[in-house]
Parts: sequence; C-alpha cells; structure tokens
Amino acid sequence: MVDLSALREAYRGRKLALFDMLRSAHAPTRSVHSVLRQLAALADETLHALWADAGFGTELALVAVGGFGRGELFPYSDVDVLLLLPDGHAQAIDPARLEAFIGQCWDAGLEIGSSVRTVEECLAEAEKDLTVQTSLLESRLVVGDKKLHTAFCKRFYASIDPKAFFAAKSQELRHRHQKFDDTPYALEPNCKESPGGLRDLQTILWMSKAAGFGKRWDDLSKSGLATPFEVQQIKHNEALLSLIRARLHVTANRREDRLVFDLQTAVAATFGYEGHAEGGRRKASEALMRRYYWAAKAVTQLNQILLLNIAERLKPEAEVPTPINERFFEKAGLIEVASDDLYLRDPHAILETFLLYQKTIGVNGLSARTLRALYNARSVMDSKFRNDPANHAMFMRIMHEPRGITHAFRLMNQTSVLGRYLRVFRSIVGQMQHDLFHVYTVDQHILMVLRNVRRFFIAEHAHEYPFCSQLAGGWDKPWILYVAALFHDIAKGRGGDHSTLGARDVRRFCRPHGIDREDSRLIEFLVSEHLTMSTVAQKQDLSDPEVIAAFAKRVGTERYLTALYLLTIADIRGTSPRVWNAWKGKLLEDLYRATSRALGGHMPDPDAEVEARKREALVKLALHAVPFESHKALWETLDVSYFMRHDASEIAWHTKQLSRYVPARGVPIGPSSPSLVRARLSPVGEGLQVAVYTPDQRDLFARICGYFDQASFSILDAKVHTTSNGYALDTFQVVTTFEPEHYRDLISMVETGLTKTLAEAGALPPPSKGRVSRRVRSFPIQPRISLVPDDKAQRWLLSISASDRAGLLYSVARVLARHQLNLQLAKVTTLGERVEDTFLINGPELQGQRAQLAIETELRDALSAAVA
Repeated sequence: MVDLSALREAYRGRKLALFDMLRSAHAPTRSVHSVLRQLAALADETLHALWADAGFGTELALVAVGGFGRGELFPYSDVDVLLLLPDGHAQAIDPARLEAFIGQCWDAGLEIGSSVRTVEECLAEAEKDLTVQTSLLESRLVVGDKKLHTAFCKRFYASIDPKAFFAAKSQELRHRHQKFDDTPYALEPNCKESPGGLRDLQTILWMSKAAGFGKRWDDLSKSGLATPFEVQQIKHNEALLSLIRARLHVTANRREDRLVFDLQTAVAATFGYEGHAEGGRRKASEALMRRYYWAAKAVTQLNQILLLNIAERLKPEAEVPTPINERFFEKAGLIEVASDDLYLRDPHAILETFLLYQKTIGVNGLSARTLRALYNARSVMDSKFRNDPANHAMFMRIMHEPRGITHAFRLMNQTSVLGRYLRVFRSIVGQMQHDLFHVYTVDQHILMVLRNVRRFFIAEHAHEYPFCSQLAGGWDKPWILYVAALFHDIAKGRGGDHSTLGARDVRRFCRPHGIDREDSRLIEFLVSEHLTMSTVAQKQDLSDPEVIAAFAKRVGTERYLTALYLLTIADIRGTSPRVWNAWKGKLLEDLYRATSRALGGHMPDPDAEVEARKREALVKLALHAVPFESHKALWETLDVSYFMRHDASEIAWHTKQLSRYVPARGVPIGPSSPSLVRARLSPVGEGLQVAVYTPDQRDLFARICGYFDQASFSILDAKVHTTSNGYALDTFQVVTTFEPEHYRDLISMVETGLTKTLAEAGALPPPSKGRVSRRVRSFPIQPRISLVPDDKAQRWLLSISASDRAGLLYSVARVLARHQLNLQLAKVTTLGERVEDTFLINGPELQGQRAQLAIETELRDALSAAVA
C-alpha cells in the first residue's frame, strides 16, 4: 500500500525545486524545455506508483494526452490522462476502482484531468469533436498495455483526414485570433492563446503530424516545409514563450497564461530586468513586453509561412502562376517571387513587392515563398538599402497610391520591412504605452492612425465622420497626412518631447525622399503640433476670442488648420475605442470653425456674435410658439459670457424651459426659493444635457457633482453662470452606463433626484470610493496640479491630471467649495483611465500664496486617493 502522504510530500518537494530552477534569472532560455520535461517525468513517476498500488494489470493503459502527452508539463497545467480500455471490456473494469485511482492522484498532488474510454469510443469522439481529436494526437503511453496503445494509435491515425483536419484547425486558428483582435500586441497578451503565442506553434505541429509530415520541428525541415534557419528561429522563440509562460505560473502561484499588468513587473524581475526611476527610459515590464512582442511577431511570420506551405502540400494539384512582371507571379491570389534569391540579388524588389500588392487586382497577400524570401533577406535591408534613392522613390510611390495604403503598411510591419527601412520606426515596434489611455503598442497605434486618416479619403466611409470626409474631399495631397501619421508618435520612449524629436525625424525623412520645402514644412508642423489642437479644444475656453486668436496665430493658415484637424481626429480615435466620443468631436469642430473664421479675417466681435446668437435663438423659440417677448425676463439677467459660451439652440432651450420661473424684480432670493432642473437627450452624441436653475450657494457645484457621483453619471462638461438676480444657471453634459427601458425614465430620474438633492441642506456627503482598475493599480500616474492666473489675474486656470476613479470630480469640487472658490467653467477629459480636467475659477483665497499652497495640497491629497 503506497504511503500517500509521503508520496505527496516527495512530489511537492521535487516540484518546488524545479520551480526554483525556472525562477533563476541566470538559466539560459533553452533550458526551460529540460525543466518542463522533468516536471512531466516527475508526474509520470507518481502515476506509476499509484498505478501499481491500484493493482491494474495489463488489461488497460494509462495514456498521457494533450500538453502532458507532449512530454512537457507547465508548473500549474493539468495532468491530462486517458484510461484506455480494450473494446468490449468497458464493463469488466470496476468503476469504483477507477474512481479510487483518480482520487488518489488528486490526493498525491496531481491536478488530474481524466477520461475513461474504449478504443472505439475514442475514435467515435474524435470524429465528432475536433478538440478530442487534437488531444489524442499527442497521446503517449505512461504505463499499462503497450500493445493496446499501439493498436489504438494505428487505428486513430488511419482515421484522420489530413485535409479536413487542416481546414478545421485553420478555421479554429482564425476564430481564436479574432477573439484576440488579430494582434499579438495586446497590452495583456495570453502567451498561450494570443496570435503569435504557443498555441500557434502547436497548431502547426498538429497539422504536420496529422498529415504525416513529421511531429518535431526538425522533421519539418527534413520534409521541406521549413528551412533549417526557420526551424532554428522557431525553436528560439518557442523557448522564450515557454519560459515566460512557466515563470508566469510560478510567479502567480496558479495557472495563469495572461501577462496581466499585475504580474508583468514580477515576471520581468525573473529575467533580470530592473525598473528605472520615474523619468527613466524604460520600465522593467516594458523591457519584458518588448521582448515578448518581438518573439510573438516572429512566430506570427513563421507560422504564416508554414501554414501556406502545408496548405500547398495538401492541394491535389498545383496552381498555375500568372506572370506580373519578370520578377513576380500571381498565384492563387498571392504574390510570389520568381526566384528564392530575388531579394538578395535585387534588393529594390523588396519595396516593389508592396507596390504590386497595392496595384494588382485580385491579390490579397504574399505567398509562403515570398514571405520566406523576405524573412531571409533581412540582412540586405541595411544602411545602403535605406539610403538608396531608388528605394526612396519606391517608398513614395507606395505613399501616393490611391488604394491599399493601410494594408500595404500593415503588411510591411508584419514582415519587418517597415522597421528595417525606417530605423526610427523599428525602435517603437512592440513598445508599450503606460499612459492609461492607449490600448495599442506604439507601432500599432501609428498604423491605426494611418488607417483612420486613410478612411477620410474613402467614399465608402464618408458616413462615419461626414465633416472630416468633406474636408478630405477638398484636400489635394493625401500622402502628406499619411507621412505625418507615420511619424507623429515615432519618437515615443526616447526621453524628451516626442513631438519635437519626431519633427526632427520627419525633417530628415523629407529631404532625401524628394518632398519639397513647402510640403516638408507642413508635415513637420503636423508632427510637432499634433497634440496642440486637442489640448486647446479640451482645456481652454473656446468662447474667449483671445484663445481663438492665439490658436489661429499658431496655426497660421487654413491649409495647416485643416491638416491638423484631420490628423487630430484620427489620432484620438486611434488611441482606444473608449477615448473618442461625440462631445470631443463637437469641441474640435467648434475650434476648427472658429479658427477658420479668424484665419479668414473674421475675428469674432463679441457684441455682434451675441446679437447673432440671440436672433437665431428667437427664431427657434418662435417655432415652439413661445409667447412674444417672454424671453426678456431671463435674458436681462444674463451677461455677455453666457451668450458667448452657449450656441443658439442651447439658449433657446434654456429660455423655453426657464423663462416663466424667473423671479420678478424686487422679489428676495433665498435658500427657500425654488430650484428647477431640466434634462434632455444630448444634442451632441450620447448622454444627457442637464440645466440647473437655482439660487446660488457656496457649495452648489460640489453638491451637483455629488448627486451625479452617487447616481453613477460621468460629467463631460460643465458651464457655470451666475445671473444678475442671484441665481445660478449651470449646464452639464453627462453620460452613464445605466440603461433604463426608456430614455424618458432616465430624464425623469435626473430631474427628480437632482431637484431633491438641491433642496436638502446639510453637509456635503463623502465621495464614493470606487474601485480602481488593475491597470491603474499597476501603472499609477503621479497626480499633477497646475494653478495659474490669466493675464489680468482675475481668473485662475486649474489643471489636474490623475488616474481616474469614481467620485474623483466630486472630491475636487469639495475642495473648491471648502475654499469658497467660484467655478465658471469646467472641462472634463477622460482618456481611458486617466483624467485631464481643467477648471476656470476665481475667489479671494486665490490671492494669497499660503492659501494657494493649501488648495494645491488638498487637491493632491484628493487625487492621490484614486490609487490608495
């Protein structure tokens, strides 16, 4: 009788010793397979002991399947086994005996995954279920009847249809890649399942094994499916991915295949990467992830070559190639080189490949032969290649093509050609961005921005952003915007201002690529100023003529303005699906139109602008049959700044809703005076627009923010006004994830709930303590506060930057209320999980330096609580 306690302790002790070997930062990468094989062998020994103790004879076999069947076991992976029975003997085995054996496996410390089947049942299940069929491909006898296992393997392999298996696994691979957005560059990739992960390599071996081409990488080389160099590269990258996965397991102390933010730094430490202090060039986690991305990218490239080769080998007859020119053929919709050494003999043909990919109708990719030739030609893409005028001309021809821009550049990046032609681009391939709002690596973000710009010029996408498409329709040189998109973030991660460094890089690019001085100046301007328009639109008061005048002076011409506007929209949309919203679009469009008028010599005259808006508002009111001159009571209490900050439709809406509630002259205003809250669907995108008309009070803004915080609304924008009769007229743009059955229910909830909140007296409630995301916890940003006076020192601009969390704006509003500061304008910008908020404030306490310091200290404490 086996001593389970002793067996468990022995298994656990030897396993932990192997875990320590995996943790060693000094162990070579290739040694991981040795440790994984030892873990599998340790599990084999334990199973042998338990099998013998159970008293099973030669009537059945214990077979390792799945990953365990490959003879390697990751630290916390399941030990998958099949208890294989001869046909007709299923009833001869006592089920209680089998259950007792499996129970002992668990008691001994094995995380067992088991099934019990006869040979016939295995074949039937494999025919129905691709997962079972794949798992059985990896079968390996652990203990028991060897003849039974041999007979099973013979029947199983004879039952496999290689073509059907290849088609099914190819479809499975495509679906799995789609699940992970078809990119190996996810910020928290699954090193097993993501594109470029271990599962991609296993899929190739499964296909090869099912087709009889071999079951090891060296067999693929012998069969001609891969070159010795490709096999060497595959082995190297497989070892790295295996080591990362194994160290993920031992670091997390559980089965964890995702490189989640919480674990990236700890796993990086096992590789010997050290983190830099704030302001350093690269964090430890970034160094690890860059290495992972490069490995995943190589696996993706090699995987594609092998998939195409296996597909071609399985075809009943070869496709007849059609000549494109003397160097290239079109074969089955793919571009194929005429000779394997084409790129080595004629490096100019490398970029020509991508031009033909754009121009040749019916082509949708590159053949395995072409991909292999590109992979093997990396050595010729050197400084001579980069400085060759013929290559410069070919690159610009690719830029000028009317179709296929996005696909060509993505393919150039996938094949590493783009990074080898543009050395500055190579440095940002696979580079993470820990700014809490970019969800792509830098190179993927750049290509996404290029895609967005390109779509402005495609008629089929005009419905997405009509105004952008309208402007693009009148633009004469789309390639200028493509070049700017390609370089706008190319200097990320070098230290210093990436806009300035990127402008220098693009200046160096323009000269040898034959771009004239005027176009070069525009491209350089776009790269150096690509953040400016977004900053002005989201942080400054666009109703202030001085803001518009300063921005117009900085832009200079309407041509520059249009180009910057299109690039800005494409850039914001290319950061994350969560960052863009219609409200940001309106702010940018408002800034564009106001600046365009200023550049045309029509600087706004505040008085004329106010009168124009009043006239337009009166026209809108007349359409609603509002009584004649009923607007006067409200308008007489409003100053010029109100009419400058609201458009005609908002003025008309306020007037229609509020004019009858304006107190008559001489009527005293006090806390008991009624409050009015009105809400409507936002005329700009999602969410609601909420108007609050109530007697002014010191902590009004904080009280309103408190309501929205408790009701789970996010404030996008706030315009705050105090009327001449002592009322506050505040307008908010809010959004929520709450979805009632009908929008009228949401409006009613806000109007009733906020009115009740305003009527209640007493101290402000504490802010809610919302949970912060894992990403914020892993990569917190240091809160930044800027408090500066305007030119006349009458109003102050408060800018804050911090990690986002529920209740953050309310916490800031409480500090402002505590110091009796009046809020005139609030612009709330949420960039993924980071906030960049701007407030225009005034108040007596701002005049004293000591009070300013106290305000900033309290604000910093409120912001720091976001990640406490």
